[in-house]
Amino acid sequence: MGDDVQYNSLTAFEGILNEPFATVNPARISNNRVNNTGDALEIFIKDAYSGLLGSNISLDDKELNHYPKVFSWLGNSGNPPDSLLKNGDGIEVKKIESLNAGIFLNSSFPKDKLHIDDSRVASGAKSAEQWTERDIVYAIGTVSENELKRLWLIYGDCYAASRETYESLIKIISDGVKTIPDVEFHDTNELAQVKKVDPLGITDLRVRGMWQIQNPSRLYSNLVNDTERRQYYMLMREEKYQSFNEEQRNRMESIDKEGYQNSIIEIRNPDNPAQLMKARFIKYEI
Repeated sequence: MGDDVQYNSLTAFEGILNEPFATVNPARISNNRVNNTGDALEIFIKDAYSGLLGSNISLDDKELNHYPKVFSWLGNSGNPPDSLLKNGDGIEVKKIESLNAGIFLNSSFPKDKLHIDDSRVASGAKSAEQWTERDIVYAIGTVSENELKRLWLIYGDCYAASRETYESLIKIISDGVKTIPDVEFHDTNELAQVKKVDPLGITDLRVRGMWQIQNPSRLYSNLVNDTERRQYYMLMREEKYQSFNEEQRNRMESIDKEGYQNSIIEIRNPDNPAQLMKARFIKYEI
């Protein structure tokens, strides 16, 4: 794709349609920094969003000459996102080994959006561009023997509740822990941090939250077909879909491939399951 292309989730999915059997294989990447399938899946996702799937370009060349045209942040910490599209969405990649396994988010609660004032968002992503709020895409890949069996590109606001839901729970637990008498607490982004728990005053205790969220294949089990060899799914709110370039939307809607479908559906609002909202569901099963 040329430099004038607007790289986003639609172009990424279109790239996957063109290269549906691309592998997630560290051995095929000529860089000794990539030594596991989690790293390789991140590169697969970056390649999809950069229009590079199926290319023979080395990782060094991608990082020097191609990714910087598409991303303003490429990730280097344990905090989300793993990458940030220029003037666009954040992308968080999660690798799992079974089709319906839970998604471990570690110490960062599920995000409906990325917020600049969230202490759990990577500082590099915050300083990469001027922004206050960004959409986030969870790229959840099931990888077995270097083969991508299923990929979800699911937007956070179709998946997670608003940040207040999680932050209020964190505050309740943290405040409760701090009522324990005769314990020296310190300010922290974790649930609590206790200093000098032993007589010598040399041991600290960190109280951390370890978050896990249900696999979208279970949450949206009615949309999933377990029988095909490979399954690619993308879900976003309809207003998000309509925000993309009209030409790109028309191109996605004109695709005629067996196993491909682009449809408007109704899903439950993560903040109020009694309320249905329109969403765009795009799938390719082969």
